[in-house]
Amino acid sequence: MTGTRGMARWRRHRPLRTRLAVAASAAVALVAVGVCAAAFFVIRYELVHQLDLHLTQSATLVKQQHRGESPQVVAGECVFLSAPACSQIVPADPAADPREPYPLPVAGPVREVAAGDRPAYFSNITLSGHPARMFTSGFGGGRALQVAVRSDTVEQGVRQAAWLLAGVGGTGVLLAALLGYWVSRTGLAPVARLTATAERIAATRDARHRIELPAGPEHRQDEVTRLATAFNTMLGELEQSVAAQRRLVADASHELRTPLTALRTNADLLARADRLTDAQRDRASGALQRQLREVTQLVNDLIELARDEEPLPLVEDVGLADLAGHAVRAARGHWPDVPFTLTTDPAAAPAHVPGVPARLSRLLTNLLDNAAKFSPPGAPVEVALTRLGSGSRPGDSVELTVRDHGPGIAPQDAPYVFDRFYRADSARALPGSGLGLAMARQIAHAHGATITAEPAPGGGALFRVSFQDPHPGGTSQR
Repeated sequence: MTGTRGMARWRRHRPLRTRLAVAASAAVALVAVGVCAAAFFVIRYELVHQLDLHLTQSATLVKQQHRGESPQVVAGECVFLSAPACSQIVPADPAADPREPYPLPVAGPVREVAAGDRPAYFSNITLSGHPARMFTSGFGGGRALQVAVRSDTVEQGVRQAAWLLAGVGGTGVLLAALLGYWVSRTGLAPVARLTATAERIAATRDARHRIELPAGPEHRQDEVTRLATAFNTMLGELEQSVAAQRRLVADASHELRTPLTALRTNADLLARADRLTDAQRDRASGALQRQLREVTQLVNDLIELARDEEPLPLVEDVGLADLAGHAVRAARGHWPDVPFTLTTDPAAAPAHVPGVPARLSRLLTNLLDNAAKFSPPGAPVEVALTRLGSGSRPGDSVELTVRDHGPGIAPQDAPYVFDRFYRADSARALPGSGLGLAMARQIAHAHGATITAEPAPGGGALFRVSFQDPHPGGTSQR
């Protein structure tokens, strides 16, 4: 347990590059050592096996040449164990032994082989100070044959193989350490750059930094390169978000400066009410209330724009036809001098979309207010709800259009229609803060819809809001 805790503590306090280098080196080193160990055992087995084959062949030759002889030393030089192999015949009964001593050791297992109670076997012995390998087998007639030959050449070969493989294994371990360091350094280079970039951004609060990516086709990028690419994409989104927040703060401060100055002026004026006539006091009071409403509306719009998502608990299935009818009726009350018309395609009437009813109503209200503001006296604002597609497949869209007959959208203004606080030159004298269309686009995107603006045929502006109907065929899941 202590060793496990120590290893875990070491992993926690070492950088990833070091841990990867150690892991890679250990893996390669284990393979190298394992291969060398396996090679050593194979070499030793083959050398000993060849020696055993030689002893077996020698024993067979002795049996063929001396089958009828009595127990004795039958062949070979038994003092120095030189070729041919030293051989002797041993009876099962010690009383039948010859008078001269045996040069090879005779133990109980040898008598058992002679008696047929034990199979043939190999053994290692030392004779006259030399290592030897001995083979004991049955000779027939209650006798055993022992054949021995020197094995120092085999042992010397095994030792040389051991030293050679140990050197190879050590070299392999050293190479494994070098390769592990190289793998960790090259493999984690993008991660190191990513970490350095993240630390630099955290220190400077500047999201313009990027990670350098290797050149090459995208389909050949590895996981680390894809991570760096995703991180660069995230940095781009972060930079845009920070820039948008800064623009929002700058635009809001600019837009609030004028009404706040007017509020302060009217408040100072009312503070000296004793010097004003009743008519002047009423005008100042009315202007102050109107400016308070404008500032309140502007602040509320800014709060809505600062929120990029809809509250999930308030999401429900919203009928677009009912929503459009309610918005048109409200617009008629707010703009009594502007005629509003609503045309609903029967195929689009049952369409429902998931959303927040109050927010979707705000989207349509902003579009209708914008159309009414630019419409000339007596010119209608045309609202239409149509279905695009057969109406029977998932993914069919329902489109809501708002068209006015005003001056339209100038080509130079088209790219900026939905930007916050943007107001065309022709609209600067009209009431509003330039946030209505920006809020409409934000609400549309939050509900998975698309909103576009284009010049209408014959003059005026045409706004399109396309919703995907998740319940085609007129079904609604409430």
